[in-house]
Amino acid sequence: MQPSRFDDASPVFPDGLSIRRMRHSRGWSRRDLCTAIAHASRRATGIGEAVSPNLIAGIEERGETVSYTTLCLIASGLDCNPVEILQP
Repeated sequence: MQPSRFDDASPVFPDGLSIRRMRHSRGWSRRDLCTAIAHASRRATGIGEAVSPNLIAGIEERGETVSYTTLCLIASGLDCNPVEILQP
């Protein structure tokens, strides 16, 4: 059996520029995006998962890697498909 392409804990490379563009198109600060992520998580699972503004800054400014699970959380806050915010 082949392993799946993404393991939930495997590091992935989010596209910080795409995340910043989506955030700015909504007129959101990094803190606003973190709030949207928590609300989306709470709606989906009943638990408000937290992502810090510092993590968003690290992704946008320094290209930090995150787990696939975190990428999915960010995508849920932006209401997009996780593939849309992965580096090509």
